[in-house]
Amino acid sequence: MSLENKVAIVTGAARGIGYAVAKRFVMDGAKVVIADVDDEAGQSAVEDLSGFGDVIYLHCNVAERLDVRNLVAETLNAFGDIDVLVNNAGIVVGSDFLDLEEDDFDRVLSINLKGAFLCSQAVARHMVEKVQSGGAPGAIINMSSINSVVAIPNQIPYCVSKGGINQLTKATSLALAPHGIRVNAIGPGSIMTDMLASVNDDPAARNRILSRTPMLRIGDPSEIASVAAFLASSDASYVTGQTIYADGGRLPLNYTVAVPDED
Repeated sequence: MSLENKVAIVTGAARGIGYAVAKRFVMDGAKVVIADVDDEAGQSAVEDLSGFGDVIYLHCNVAERLDVRNLVAETLNAFGDIDVLVNNAGIVVGSDFLDLEEDDFDRVLSINLKGAFLCSQAVARHMVEKVQSGGAPGAIINMSSINSVVAIPNQIPYCVSKGGINQLTKATSLALAPHGIRVNAIGPGSIMTDMLASVNDDPAARNRILSRTPMLRIGDPSEIASVAAFLASSDASYVTGQTIYADGGRLPLNYTVAVPDED
């Protein structure tokens, strides 16, 4: 298995894309720490995945330095190492730009961007020490979005945070390259998570999504997990500083495509 005996932390992994990544990693042989603030969903995720391998849940607000420090310490206590970090935790706050509250802007940036910085720095310090002691370098994977490139007018903080994730990915990849530590990002398009499920139930809204998606379907979280599994594995040993967009062809599109009516 491609990640056999590797230790991975996946933040925001109680549900959605994070859960799919945790599941794929466990199936690929990794020991996985699910980090989240939703304790009930996190424990449920562990129950779902424990039959496939080693997985534990740890409460962590990635925007809080002490929580992040404890996450790293408890992961090392449980599994003795950290080989992979997936910075997936993120939130969305919708608001018209003119009405956007400063607190909402700060909250999104603190979780989506500052959280990725705090987790990356804490984990990278361990990874560098391991490399200096003769151990194998690790990998960091950030969850970006197509909205790091294209924008949504009522999602200002989210778009800004994902643009920041792309630059965080590039800058930290350069900083950590001398240690052999790889840093990459994934930019999902429209993926069938709980957040999108309500949109998918609205035929008009679903058609708007499909009209900008050349592959004419909404992506599955497991397809993002597949990209994460590649980036975490030795198959991506010469890949760093990149954002891989898994969006069904949306970003290259400069027009909308006709969507057939459903019977």
